[in-house]
Amino acid sequence: MENSDAKSTFGEQCYALLKQVPRGRVTTYRAIAHAMGCKAYRAVGHAMAVNPNPVIVPCHRVVKSDGTVGNYTGEKGKKEALLQEEGIQIKKGKIENFSDVLFDFAKN
Repeated sequence: MENSDAKSTFGEQCYALLKQVPRGRVTTYRAIAHAMGCKAYRAVGHAMAVNPNPVIVPCHRVVKSDGTVGNYTGEKGKKEALLQEEGIQIKKGKIENFSDVLFDFAKN
């Protein structure tokens, strides 16, 4: 993986990237993996699922590449509610204006 710190775990590297995503924006599992120089999308998903600090590391901002919200800590509707609190519009489980709120690691 590019730019990885040998002392950081895969999850810690994912979390460091995710902390760059501001309120009102989202990223994808794929985007995080690509920013790490890999294609380990499912591993990114696993890292988000076992995130020990969901308040500090806002894993609710990670969605599927098609704009579908996906799961969050087993609480149905919680992820949507958190995103909506940040101004993200969601309709039928999918983010509206997805390309407008998608955070681009390469540009930021």
